[in-house]
Amino acid sequence: MRLRLKADGRVVELRDGQEFPVQPLAAEPAAHAAAADTSSLAVRDLRRRACLTQMEFAAKLGVPVETIRNWEQGKRAPRGPARALLAVIAHAPDTVFQALAKV
Repeated sequence: MRLRLKADGRVVELRDGQEFPVQPLAAEPAAHAAAADTSSLAVRDLRRRACLTQMEFAAKLGVPVETIRNWEQGKRAPRGPARALLAVIAHAPDTVFQALAKV
């Protein structure tokens, strides 16, 4: 069985060059929904604590404003490097924003 993780977080099985959705286990949807809700509140809280608009926050992180909107609305959740960056921002926002401004 060959699996692929899609950008939107879905897992699909690859068979004969086609993608077929893999259904999550019964316990996963509730856990995923709770995690998405928590992360959306966390992103909004981080942005508000920094006193930034969505556009300003997106510009400082170097991501499209739609990404910030999707995170805050729970449509998508930050993953990988973005999640790590947000965790660091939670502890030292000024330092992170200064470092990102130099990039």
